[in-house]
Amino acid sequence: MSVASAVQNPAPFLNVSFYRFLDISDQERPIWRASLKERALRHGLKGTILLAPEGINGFLSGAPEELRAFLEELRSSYPGLEGLDAKESFSSDQPFRRMLVKLKKEIITMGVPLIRPKEHTGPRVEPETLKEWLDSGEEVVLVDTRNDYEYKLGSFKDAKLLDLKSFREFPDRLKEHTPEWKNKRVVMFCTGGIRCEKATALAEDYGFKNVWQLEGGILRYFEKVGGAHWNGECFVFDHRVALDPELKETSTAQCFECRAVLTQDEQRPGGHVCQKTA
Repeated sequence: MSVASAVQNPAPFLNVSFYRFLDISDQERPIWRASLKERALRHGLKGTILLAPEGINGFLSGAPEELRAFLEELRSSYPGLEGLDAKESFSSDQPFRRMLVKLKKEIITMGVPLIRPKEHTGPRVEPETLKEWLDSGEEVVLVDTRNDYEYKLGSFKDAKLLDLKSFREFPDRLKEHTPEWKNKRVVMFCTGGIRCEKATALAEDYGFKNVWQLEGGILRYFEKVGGAHWNGECFVFDHRVALDPELKETSTAQCFECRAVLTQDEQRPGGHVCQKTA
């Protein structure tokens, strides 16, 4: 039993994130868009699903039985989504306002179109194995592939932070560190795993010899082993803003105007100067 599932979750809303890299043709995407939205609304769900030529990426919330039924429909009705994995957490409130299905150029944008995770990506390390490596003091270079406003709230102890404003900056930042890291054991991580699919593939193109991606990202790590070797919270892309290692919503907020992440101190009068209204 996972750490998260060992704690009872009486909260009424189940929240899931999922993705799958697969080819979806120009003809299929509008059809998928219409049917996915119809099914999601029929199940009373809210959130966002992105569809692109390279795959699908979703963040949804709803009643547990309805959301799990929708996921089973995805797995059984859409070619290529068999066995689709979804990271779960619970909340007392609905973290989304509406249900959107969007057509995009990419489901995660790094700006290197030759990187195609469906064809090649770096190997995965399970959360339990990474914890064992860290528990034993083995040398591991932990690389946070998220943006600066995300890791502001928390990251692995001693993780390498790349000062990213956008994932598009990742290729240049990684190139700067390639001579230093390419012959070491490197584990890359992000919120749910999707960015590391591209990040590890790029690292191997850069000549990294022993690069891994954390299976399921930070959310799966919290689910499986809790907060071991983690400091702080994890930013999530919905109105909860951040989760603790027990996958519970924290008191962290986000500025409505400039979208800056606000700690408790910054939420006090005078603690935050909004860049849009200053």
